[in-house]
Amino acid sequence: MKSSRYRSREFALQGVYQWLLSHNAAREIAQDITQFRGFDKCDALYFRDLLDGVIRDAEAIERDLAPCLDRPVDRLSPIERAVLMIAGCEFLRHPEVPYRVVINEAVELAKSFGGTDGHKYVNGVLDKLAAVMREPEVSAAREARAAS
Repeated sequence: MKSSRYRSREFALQGVYQWLLSHNAAREIAQDITQFRGFDKCDALYFRDLLDGVIRDAEAIERDLAPCLDRPVDRLSPIERAVLMIAGCEFLRHPEVPYRVVINEAVELAKSFGGTDGHKYVNGVLDKLAAVMREPEVSAAREARAAS
Protein backbone atom coordinates (compact mmCIF):
# COMPACT_ATOMS: atom_id res chain seq x y z
CA MET A 1 0.00 0.00 0.00
CA LYS A 2 1.32 3.43 -0.94
CA SER A 3 1.98 5.90 1.86
CA SER A 4 0.43 9.36 1.79
CA ARG A 5 3.92 10.83 1.31
CA TYR A 6 4.58 8.58 -1.69
CA ARG A 7 1.26 9.66 -3.18
CA SER A 8 2.30 13.28 -2.58
CA ARG A 9 5.44 12.61 -4.58
CA GLU A 10 3.39 11.03 -7.39
CA PHE A 11 1.15 14.08 -7.62
CA ALA A 12 4.14 16.42 -7.31
CA LEU A 13 5.76 14.54 -10.20
CA GLN A 14 2.69 15.14 -12.32
CA GLY A 15 2.72 18.81 -11.34
CA VAL A 16 6.43 19.35 -12.00
CA TYR A 17 6.09 17.51 -15.32
CA GLN A 18 3.21 19.81 -16.24
CA TRP A 19 5.25 22.85 -15.18
CA LEU A 20 8.28 21.77 -17.23
CA LEU A 21 6.11 21.50 -20.33
CA SER A 22 3.71 24.40 -19.84
CA HIS A 23 5.43 26.82 -17.42
CA ASN A 24 2.04 27.48 -15.82
CA ALA A 25 1.96 28.94 -12.32
CA ALA A 26 2.28 26.54 -9.37
CA ARG A 27 -1.09 27.69 -8.03
CA GLU A 28 -2.83 26.85 -11.30
CA ILE A 29 -1.13 23.45 -11.55
CA ALA A 30 -1.92 22.60 -7.93
CA GLN A 31 -5.55 23.59 -8.39
CA ASP A 32 -5.77 21.23 -11.37
CA ILE A 33 -4.03 18.32 -9.61
CA THR A 34 -6.12 18.52 -6.45
CA GLN A 35 -9.06 17.46 -8.64
CA PHE A 36 -7.34 14.20 -9.69
CA ARG A 37 -8.78 10.91 -8.51
CA GLY A 38 -6.99 9.70 -5.38
CA PHE A 39 -5.64 13.10 -4.38
CA ASP A 40 -7.49 12.85 -1.08
CA LYS A 41 -5.16 9.98 -0.10
CA CYS A 42 -2.01 12.07 -0.31
CA ASP A 43 -0.42 14.43 2.19
CA ALA A 44 -1.66 17.63 0.56
CA LEU A 45 0.73 19.89 2.49
CA TYR A 46 3.73 17.80 1.47
CA PHE A 47 2.53 17.82 -2.15
CA ARG A 48 2.29 21.64 -2.13
CA ASP A 49 5.66 21.98 -0.42
CA LEU A 50 7.32 19.80 -3.09
CA LEU A 51 5.57 21.43 -6.04
CA ASP A 52 6.10 24.98 -4.79
CA GLY A 53 9.66 24.21 -3.66
CA VAL A 54 10.71 22.72 -7.00
CA ILE A 55 9.23 25.59 -8.98
CA ARG A 56 10.58 28.30 -6.67
CA ASP A 57 14.06 26.74 -6.33
CA ALA A 58 14.32 25.18 -9.81
CA GLU A 59 17.40 27.15 -10.80
CA ALA A 60 19.30 26.25 -7.62
CA ILE A 61 18.22 22.59 -7.74
CA GLU A 62 19.30 22.26 -11.37
CA ARG A 63 22.59 23.98 -10.57
CA ASP A 64 23.20 21.40 -7.82
CA LEU A 65 22.22 18.56 -10.14
CA ALA A 66 24.41 19.66 -13.08
CA PRO A 67 27.76 18.26 -11.82
CA CYS A 68 26.09 14.89 -11.17
CA LEU A 69 24.74 14.55 -14.72
CA ASP A 70 26.31 13.20 -17.89
CA ARG A 71 24.44 15.74 -20.05
CA PRO A 72 22.81 19.16 -19.67
CA VAL A 73 19.71 19.10 -17.46
CA ASP A 74 17.50 20.27 -20.32
CA ARG A 75 18.47 17.14 -22.30
CA LEU A 76 16.96 14.80 -19.68
CA SER A 77 13.56 13.28 -20.28
CA PRO A 78 10.90 15.39 -18.57
CA ILE A 79 10.06 12.52 -16.19
CA GLU A 80 13.67 11.94 -15.11
CA ARG A 81 14.20 15.68 -14.77
CA ALA A 82 11.06 16.07 -12.63
CA VAL A 83 11.98 13.09 -10.43
CA LEU A 84 15.50 14.44 -9.90
CA MET A 85 14.20 17.92 -9.12
CA ILE A 86 11.73 16.60 -6.56
CA ALA A 87 14.47 14.57 -4.87
CA GLY A 88 16.76 17.61 -4.95
CA CYS A 89 14.02 19.63 -3.30
CA GLU A 90 13.61 16.97 -0.61
CA PHE A 91 17.37 16.89 0.03
CA LEU A 92 17.31 20.66 0.37
CA ARG A 93 14.08 21.31 2.28
CA HIS A 94 13.40 18.09 4.21
CA PRO A 95 16.42 17.00 6.24
CA GLU A 96 14.05 14.97 8.43
CA VAL A 97 13.58 12.54 5.52
CA PRO A 98 16.61 10.22 5.38
CA TYR A 99 18.57 10.52 2.16
CA ARG A 100 18.11 6.79 1.44
CA VAL A 101 14.32 7.24 1.63
CA VAL A 102 14.51 10.17 -0.80
CA ILE A 103 16.56 8.06 -3.23
CA ASN A 104 14.35 4.97 -2.90
CA GLU A 105 11.16 6.95 -3.42
CA ALA A 106 12.65 8.69 -6.48
CA VAL A 107 13.75 5.36 -7.94
CA GLU A 108 10.22 3.99 -7.45
CA LEU A 109 8.74 7.03 -9.20
CA ALA A 110 11.17 6.58 -12.09
CA LYS A 111 10.25 2.88 -12.34
CA SER A 112 6.53 3.69 -12.38
CA PHE A 113 6.55 6.69 -14.71
CA GLY A 114 9.88 6.78 -16.53
CA GLY A 115 11.60 4.91 -19.31
CA THR A 116 12.87 1.35 -19.11
CA ASP A 117 16.20 2.03 -17.37
CA GLY A 118 15.52 5.57 -16.17
CA HIS A 119 15.44 4.40 -12.55
CA LYS A 120 19.07 3.27 -12.79
CA TYR A 121 20.11 6.69 -14.02
CA VAL A 122 18.09 8.42 -11.28
CA ASN A 123 19.69 6.19 -8.64
CA GLY A 124 23.23 6.97 -9.83
CA VAL A 125 22.63 10.71 -10.04
CA LEU A 126 21.00 10.87 -6.62
CA ASP A 127 23.82 8.87 -5.01
CA LYS A 128 26.20 11.58 -6.22
CA LEU A 129 23.87 14.42 -5.24
CA ALA A 130 23.28 13.02 -1.74
CA ALA A 131 27.04 12.86 -1.16
CA VAL A 132 27.12 16.64 -1.73
CA MET A 133 23.80 17.89 -0.34
CA ARG A 134 23.63 15.50 2.62
CA GLU A 135 27.36 14.95 3.15
CA PRO A 136 27.29 14.53 6.96
CA GLU A 137 24.41 12.04 6.78
CA VAL A 138 26.00 10.06 3.93
CA SER A 139 29.39 10.01 5.68
CA ALA A 140 27.83 8.80 8.92
CA ALA A 141 26.01 6.01 7.09
CA ARG A 142 29.24 4.93 5.36
CA GLU A 143 31.12 4.92 8.67
CA ALA A 144 28.36 2.86 10.31
CA ARG A 145 28.48 0.31 7.47
CA ALA A 146 32.28 0.12 7.65
CA ALA A 147 32.15 -0.44 11.41
CA SER A 148 29.69 -3.31 11.18
